[in-house]
Order: sequence, then C-alpha cells, then structure tokens
Amino acid sequence: MEFSTFNFKPQTKNSSLLKKPIIISFLFIFSLLFSKNSWSQEQFIDGPSKKITSFPFKVLSGGVILIKATVNGYSDSMNFILDTGSGGISLDSTTVIAMNIPITPSERTIKGIGGIRKVSFLYDATLHLPGVDVKNLDFHVNDYELLSFSYGLHIDGIIGYSFLSRYIVQINYDKQIINVLSNGDIIYPKGGYLLNPIFTTLPIQSLQIKDNRKLVQNFYFDTGAGLNFLLSEEYATDSAVLRKKKKKPVFTQAEGMGGKMTMRLTTIKEVRIGPYRFRNVPTLFFKDENNVTNYPYLGGLIGNDLLRRFNVTLNYHKREIHIIPNAHFRDLFDYAYSGLSIYYIDEKIEVDDVVPNSPADKAGFKKGDVILSVNNDFSNNIQAYKNVIQSSLQKIRFLILRDGVPEVITMKTVSIF
Repeated sequence: MEFSTFNFKPQTKNSSLLKKPIIISFLFIFSLLFSKNSWSQEQFIDGPSKKITSFPFKVLSGGVILIKATVNGYSDSMNFILDTGSGGISLDSTTVIAMNIPITPSERTIKGIGGIRKVSFLYDATLHLPGVDVKNLDFHVNDYELLSFSYGLHIDGIIGYSFLSRYIVQINYDKQIINVLSNGDIIYPKGGYLLNPIFTTLPIQSLQIKDNRKLVQNFYFDTGAGLNFLLSEEYATDSAVLRKKKKKPVFTQAEGMGGKMTMRLTTIKEVRIGPYRFRNVPTLFFKDENNVTNYPYLGGLIGNDLLRRFNVTLNYHKREIHIIPNAHFRDLFDYAYSGLSIYYIDEKIEVDDVVPNSPADKAGFKKGDVILSVNNDFSNNIQAYKNVIQSSLQKIRFLILRDGVPEVITMKTVSIF
C-alpha cells in the first residue's frame, strides 16, 4: 500500500487517450464523403498473448504478495511486494545503503500515508525475475523499515506500475503462482467477471457499498494493502455511509508508505465488486490529511485481504482486470480486535504500541515487551503470531519478557462486528 502516484491525472471523457477513437471515426467518415470508387476498412489488431514465464510467490499477512527478484547484479535474492497501489517501482533505502547501490537525488516527490517526500532514483536498471528481465526501469528509493518490522522479513522494494504496465500478469492464489504473458489477445478463464477500471498509473474500480445507505464510489484496486477495505474519514462523513452503531468504535495502528497512524476499525454491511458480494467487511477509517486517496474522486481503497479471494488477471494494456473466485472466496473475515501492535526487530518480536482501553491494554501489555510465545508456539514467527491474534475470539496465552523477567499474560480479544 504505497500510494506512490507521483502525478495523479484521472482519465476522463476529455482525456487525450479517449479522444483517439473519436478522431479515428471522424477520419473514417471523412474518407467516405470524399472517396468515390472505393470502400475499405483497416484495423490493427493484436496478436495472441504468449506466456513468458511463471514463478512462485508467498502470501504474507493481509494477503500481501511477496516475490523474489534481483536488481542488476547486486544480490542473489531480494524480497519485493507486488503492489498495484504503487505508481512506479522502488527500492528500500536500507537495501540501497547495505548493497552500496549508486542513486541520484531528484526533485520528484511521492505521496503516501506518512506524508509527502522527495525521492532519489536508481536510473535505467534491470529487474531480474525468474524467466524474464525487465529493463530500463527507474527505481525510486523509499524507507520500508516499518514494513520489514511488520512482516518479520526485510522488504527490499515494491514492484508496481513500471512492471505491471508492460505485461499481462496472472495471480493464482490457489497455486501461489504468477504467470507473466506478453501483451496481446487473451482468453480469460471461464466463470469469472471482467472489470473495466479507470487506469492512471493505478487501477481505480467503481464499487457498490452499503451500510447506512447504498452508494457507488471509486476506489483504488490495491494488492499491496494488507487489509480488506479502507475509507477516508472525509468520505465517510460526507456520504453518511455508516450506520449509527450502538457499540463504541475501536482503534488500531496501521502502517503505510513511510509512516504509521491510528485508524478507526469497524465493519461495512456490504461491499460489492462486480457481481460478487461480501457482507460485514472489516473496514479501516483514517484521517487522510495528505489526501492520498484523492477524495472526492475516490473514497478509499480495496485491499488484498479481500482481493486474494479471487484469481486475478491484470491487463493494463487492455485496461482490464479479470477476477474469478478461488478456494479462498468463502474464507471467514477476521473480526478479532486486540489493540496490540507487534514488530519483528533484531530477531525479537516486540510490542510497539498498545491502544488505550483495548484488550491488550486491559491485559497489561506494555511497549517494549518481548513476546516469546503465543499459545505455546515458540517459533518466533510474527506472521503466525499475528494470525492467532487477528483471528481468535478466545483467550490467548502469551509468554513475554519484560525487563529481563519472563511473565505470562492472558488476553481475550473482542469482536468488531
């Protein structure tokens, strides 16, 4: 979830891209009026799309896609997140320093949840994926330390529009395989649905949502967001989309490009993407001070904890996204709420934040506590620990280390539904 849009220019009916068919039609009519003895029609068509390569990927918490790749000749293996919410392609600043990669400062800026900042670039580089080399790429450099802490492994970069715009990319969550195809005519799998998003550097999909009222609004289609659904508080207020709930709102911490912030957590009664309906969808609301969601044009984003329930074909060249339900389509949503934020730092899983009056606060957690085990799981695997905390509505037993002294803490999460 990088939101690196650089220059956001929605394509409207007056854009140059959409004017092209009108010009072609005008020229065709012109030829009919002034051609006396001929009748002809020419049309350029794409050849068939061809498979270039396939490679595996790993699913992180929230459905985020992790793939292995390298840049130029700097490493044998690097961790990249595949992110339709990135308007380019990027490297982590600590990776750049550790590998002594030469970069060039620039005046260009990117906008994300943590603010607006200038970025440096690695120009004219090559991304090496299994079976394909993607050349002439300009990587911008950003700080992904928080993402690395959150996922428990080093995130070396994010792969977005610069790669996705060159190929047809198929994501199969059942087999955890990505297929890369050349641009061209393609027959999509049967039984799915073809979306026609608006494309800038980011795909923007119209969705129908319903809670207090039924609304249709544009949202980013964001595979890099490890959540189900996110709305800006501005959109929620102006649209009056939320029902007046009797229960008190709960708050949690979320990470994004270059920063973290507290967000409100609740559920939306219904989210519809194409013909597919999801009920009682966990939804985050945040104060979008930098307008990274481009309100009022957009209301927020749909993330990959929901999108992973489809096998997806991204076809930027045709401005199409094909989705078909997979084996995860009916997976239950996680309604458990803890108020506990944990990071993997220096090979230890530490408590970073405890939301006041949350289950974690009432259980006695403190910032800096080191988690040794969760329900007798001593694996030190932050992904496994997060899965338990986010999905359990029962008592969870923690063994922690506080000031060098082991201690047992029991926490019972509560439901946001």
